[in-house]
Amino acid sequence: MNTLRTSLMLLVAVPLVALAGDTSSTKAGKAAEAGKAAEAADCHHPPPPQASAKAAEQTDWKLTRGEPIKKGAKTVKLADVLAKPQAHDGKTVLIEGQVRKACERKGCWMELAASGEDKAPGVRVTFKDYGFFVPLDSAGSQARVEGVVKVAELTESRAQHYESEGAIVPRGTDGKPREVQLVATGVELRR
Repeated sequence: MNTLRTSLMLLVAVPLVALAGDTSSTKAGKAAEAGKAAEAADCHHPPPPQASAKAAEQTDWKLTRGEPIKKGAKTVKLADVLAKPQAHDGKTVLIEGQVRKACERKGCWMELAASGEDKAPGVRVTFKDYGFFVPLDSAGSQARVEGVVKVAELTESRAQHYESEGAIVPRGTDGKPREVQLVATGVELRR
């Protein structure tokens, strides 16, 4: 009789202990998700679209995001855009350069420079309607980007936000953050 009673108690107790363990791990998981949600709430960026894990894992790759770049489109030199941004303001251009930095949180922007130098002038590339992003490890990639040039004065909070994500934000002689931007409709990255 004692053996039967012990067996019945084990049959009931073991699943209850297992369920109790699952509940605590679920609570910890929910707490971690809540922490991530709070961090994301501080960021003005929308959540990133699902990216292909295969593309990010490969070492030699070509990644295309957004609309295909028009065949035969004439490339404008990045140095020309940086030297005379007002002449290109509002125009669609195709530029090539090296990705110096990319958003470290979601890949929702990247800085394109003629060389990989940290202090060289560059163009901040954002993506039309936040419709696509680039991998967080895009820095060092060669890029071809098609989009509209925009000369922008940033708010101080936006400049600080970009800097918190690792960006270099140029400032004018008056100290105000200004930069040349490219709102991309299509991006090709190569490594």
